[in-house]
Amino acid sequence: MARMRRLASSQDGAAVVEFALVAPVFLLALLGVFDLSYNMYTSSLLEGSIQKAARDSSLEGAASALDADVAETVRLIVPDADIQFTRSSYADYADVSAPEDFTDINSDGRCDDGEPFEDVNGNAIWDADRGIAGFGGARDAVLYVVTVTYDRPFPVSGFVPGMSKRVTTTARAVLRNQPFGQQTSIATVGNC
Repeated sequence: MARMRRLASSQDGAAVVEFALVAPVFLLALLGVFDLSYNMYTSSLLEGSIQKAARDSSLEGAASALDADVAETVRLIVPDADIQFTRSSYADYADVSAPEDFTDINSDGRCDDGEPFEDVNGNAIWDADRGIAGFGGARDAVLYVVTVTYDRPFPVSGFVPGMSKRVTTTARAVLRNQPFGQQTSIATVGNC
């Protein structure tokens, strides 16, 4: 009976059992913090890089190496990242990501059935985004978009159901080109 009382009140090995219960939760939380921090740092780095590239692209002749500079900065942190670059130019800031104007004759909210539209980007079809691919010309507003996709560096997705093994982050910047030439307009009227 005395041995049973001593065994019941003994604390030997309690720390090992407590550690075994707490360690998995603690390690998962720690991995989650590392993963979140890494993704936030990568996103912040991308934002800073694209803002610098957008400022540099507004200067005449500076646009040629911008994508390479952004890619180099991102690859310092994420060497195996997939990086995609797109640029769209617009006549004004208000036009960024705006659809081409059209006359909705049948009041259905869509450009169809031969309704007239303003073909701002000159491709002879109505577009939900009036932008023209590329750097644009003098005084154009340019939307510069960089999308970075990479594998998570920490195995958190294996422990969290539904979490993707890949991370995608996108950064955007809009700036106006310097007036180093004449602004051109190619808008014509077409039918849907």
